[in-house]
Amino acid sequence: MPQQQKAILIVDDEPLTRNGINRTLEAWSAGKYRILCADNGIEALRMLKTQLIHVLITDIRMPEMTGLQMVETLQAGGHKPVVIVISGHPDFQYAQTAIQLGVVNYLLKPINKRKLLEAVEQALRLEEGRERMEALEKIADHKLLHAMADDQRYSDPVKQAVRYIEEHLQEQLGLSEVAAQVHLNPSYFSALFKEQMGLTFSEFTTRSRLQRAKELLLQTRLPITDIAEKVGYQTSKYFIKLFKDYEGKSPSQYRKEMYTDDQEI
Repeated sequence: MPQQQKAILIVDDEPLTRNGINRTLEAWSAGKYRILCADNGIEALRMLKTQLIHVLITDIRMPEMTGLQMVETLQAGGHKPVVIVISGHPDFQYAQTAIQLGVVNYLLKPINKRKLLEAVEQALRLEEGRERMEALEKIADHKLLHAMADDQRYSDPVKQAVRYIEEHLQEQLGLSEVAAQVHLNPSYFSALFKEQMGLTFSEFTTRSRLQRAKELLLQTRLPITDIAEKVGYQTSKYFIKLFKDYEGKSPSQYRKEMYTDDQEI
């Protein structure tokens, strides 16, 4: 999957500080990231409307619009880059407001280069974590998530069965085999599983396999035949039919559309 070059936006009305941060990040980045600059909050908001910014570094005290007002405006609009604020004054109230707005770091001027780079690297790691969570949410099977949401209320045999299924998705899994693993009669196990999970054993197993397949479709370049085998299906034909039944499209179409969505974010 092609990676979009990530962007870091520096917003500061003081040219000396803005240019100093820019030079430091350009040297550190060595072309890996796009480093952009704006000299006030209003200009920054205009830029943020037209392009995706992953990390925002902003001064707090600026004319027309403070850095925190800009962050608040961004959040109200749904655009949430990871934010680092910088300030020439150790103001407790500003720091408290920054924390409430989800700002990840608060740096005081004059800015130490090492601390700046550490803050930026931390922000990028957080941003990558957010991206992974968003990607997982996109492909999540909500019925499966609901079934797994509160495993504390499940009996030990059901918990053990779920773990066994997850660990053996690549293998042939039958209700009798799993019931034997948890030392229950198959009929009783089947009824207990459905009552507690809200899904039959068969549907839970199928949804778990297809969820794993979706992850493999997006995280690897494995052929469909190999993915089918890795999630426990001996023939890709049956796997493709099941995938279509649940997702409304073939595995190949799913992979292609999700790649396209990622490129357009």
